[in-house]
Amino acid sequence: MSVPASAPPLWHLYVPKLVTTLRQGYGMRDLRSDLMAGLTVAVVALPLSMALAIASGASPAVGLQTAIVAGFLISALGGSRVQIGGPTAAFIPVVYSVIAHYGYDGLVVATLMAGAMLVVAGLLRLGTLVKYMPQPVITGFTAGIAVSIFSSQIKDLLGLDIAQLPAEFVPRWQAYAAHIGSIDPWATGLALGTLALLIALRRWRPQWPGFLIAVVLATLATVLLQLPVETVVSRFGPVPRELAAPHLPAFDLARLHELLPSAFTIAFLGGVESLLSAVVSDGMIGGRHRSNCELVAQGVANAASALVGGLPATGAIVRTATNVRAGARSPVAGMAHALFILAFVLVAAPLANRVPLPAMAAMLLVIAWNMSEIERIRQLLRSPWGDRIVLVVTFVLTVVIDLTVAVEVGVVLAAFLFMYRMSEVVALESHVGLLDSDEEDFTRARREVDYDVLPEGVEAYRVSGPLFFAVANRIDDVLRAFGRPPRVFILRLRLVPFIDASGATAIGNFVARCRRDGTALVITGLQPQPARILAAMGVVADGSSLRFVADFPAALALLGVATPATTPAEPSSAQ
Repeated sequence: MSVPASAPPLWHLYVPKLVTTLRQGYGMRDLRSDLMAGLTVAVVALPLSMALAIASGASPAVGLQTAIVAGFLISALGGSRVQIGGPTAAFIPVVYSVIAHYGYDGLVVATLMAGAMLVVAGLLRLGTLVKYMPQPVITGFTAGIAVSIFSSQIKDLLGLDIAQLPAEFVPRWQAYAAHIGSIDPWATGLALGTLALLIALRRWRPQWPGFLIAVVLATLATVLLQLPVETVVSRFGPVPRELAAPHLPAFDLARLHELLPSAFTIAFLGGVESLLSAVVSDGMIGGRHRSNCELVAQGVANAASALVGGLPATGAIVRTATNVRAGARSPVAGMAHALFILAFVLVAAPLANRVPLPAMAAMLLVIAWNMSEIERIRQLLRSPWGDRIVLVVTFVLTVVIDLTVAVEVGVVLAAFLFMYRMSEVVALESHVGLLDSDEEDFTRARREVDYDVLPEGVEAYRVSGPLFFAVANRIDDVLRAFGRPPRVFILRLRLVPFIDASGATAIGNFVARCRRDGTALVITGLQPQPARILAAMGVVADGSSLRFVADFPAALALLGVATPATTPAEPSSAQ
């Protein structure tokens, strides 16, 4: 009789992916690929880091230092193989508001506190819970942040003469209206020209580093034509050619209490965005990140960034995707990207002094558009009415009031909505665990059916109970758990009486993953409510890569397999 393997020690879940990669074998070919990917990402991150810092109300040098310090530590200590960290657009309204109300020292203290919160959250293994954020809440606050970023850039885009831009949304637009007569045609023309160039590059040369090209050309035009527009050096002074020395800001208990809500917002946003970015990168490389290890790394990186006067940092989805497309093999690529930015600061920082701020504003408008997730919003607006309400309320509160309030209200609304829906569901018993935990890289998939009746290359999985936001992420984990993608996958959903927008999104992602892997997907026993929601959100059978059949015997018949005999472990009714 075989002895079951003992559970791995808890500390295994906090081993950085860098260690895993090196233990699995790392050669010169891998190093060359990582260095090229790191250089490619650095080219993208250079102008982005400066622009994000400026939009946040800080100096461009602060953005560069954040990308160097936090970017290196996130890759070196994190639980994702290809994650790229640094300042991100999601933090712009939060950081701008903290600086406006508490000063830059207040931001440093809040970021240091947020780093400690993230480390504690990782050690308490709360990374698993962060993954269960409802999709309408995520899309709502992300779109709200995009609108806030757009709102913050009108001053530099039009060259308006406003001494101090308000942090709140409505007063900010009142200030714009009051100063609309001060539009600078030179700044507006340069910004619109940069925006047109970025759109053209994105459409016709998407593989080129569009942000860097646009910033370089706008800077050359400003210098050669001597355009009277505001530049980095005119507003912030020269970009220093060295890193700031670590120092601890002054604070007391009253200051910590005052900054606690801001620190919580930074920690929450950093945790959610880093894990979302890790999930995206997992889908691109077919890997699996360690969520709690990632939270600990994010916490250490944010604390280190605060000690050198940097901004909050988290996983950057766009830069991570660029890293993957550039051929990254391991966290070495992210560490290299930080070192390449450091080399720029030490050698060529003065080149950034003449960068025009209207060009930076145009670049941030493109970033805001990319964050808006218009297609995802359109998809969710076809979801059940309750999910639409959560989406709209979270979006409006993010723009008008505050991100923390928006997320709190959105999650509470989603929870009450779930309870209301569950009260109308006849099938109350669920055999699917609502929480899953981090696993090691070599965890094998659990077999849910008798595989003796299935041909080679055919896998099957049964879901029981409502498929809502708390269990939606497990759908994609099923296919990832197999070492080699199966030829046919049977997904049995007869015992799923209800599905929400997050569940439908997970099924859609699962269908796309199967298509990429060349796996034919057969869904059995779809009930009326899930069938209606999937159809409304665009998950429809195509007769080849995705088919719907009545029950499990029909799926076996489709494959030319006889129906298995009934056993005591499985009811005779088709599932």
